[in-house]
Amino acid sequence: MSKAELHIKNMVCPRCIKMVRYVLEHHGQEVLDVSLGKALLKKAPDAPQLENIAEALKEEGFTLLDDRRHQTVEAIKNFVVETVHYGELDELNANFSTLLSQKLQKDYHQLSKLFSETENTTIEQYIIQQKIERVKELLVYGELTLSEIAYKLGYSSVAHLSGQFKKVTGLTPSHFKQLKEDKRKPLDHI
Repeated sequence: MSKAELHIKNMVCPRCIKMVRYVLEHHGQEVLDVSLGKALLKKAPDAPQLENIAEALKEEGFTLLDDRRHQTVEAIKNFVVETVHYGELDELNANFSTLLSQKLQKDYHQLSKLFSETENTTIEQYIIQQKIERVKELLVYGELTLSEIAYKLGYSSVAHLSGQFKKVTGLTPSHFKQLKEDKRKPLDHI
């Protein structure tokens, strides 16, 4: 038998990667690699094994994807999450549409249309939502100034970040920080 690639929805962090690896290995699979949204197995599981794996993943909040359109949308989401939350500064200052097209080797307009049809939001809005969640996280940690956060996330200015933050959350970044409440959303709920 040949290698098998599983596409998995709701993987948003390194902990998700560990959990998916654990579930697969627990179900007797020889795992070659696991990354956000994907797992590469040494051989394809048979139908009953795949059903058991799907059920076990579902119990942990993940979903196996078998539809190409959904796989592509999940790949877009994973790329955005990886870039915004774990990426380097030069990636955040680059043009997301160009990076995404290069990463998925598909025309950005096709990706954008598919994403909008499937998710009822644009890729741009999804990126903004992810960036705002990252800003919230950095504000809660309190280790960086708003100016440093704006620079780190590729905003042209603090005013641009503040305006976008207020538009999305209804609060200014300083008011959010004063609330002392964690109003962050889990990444898989965005």
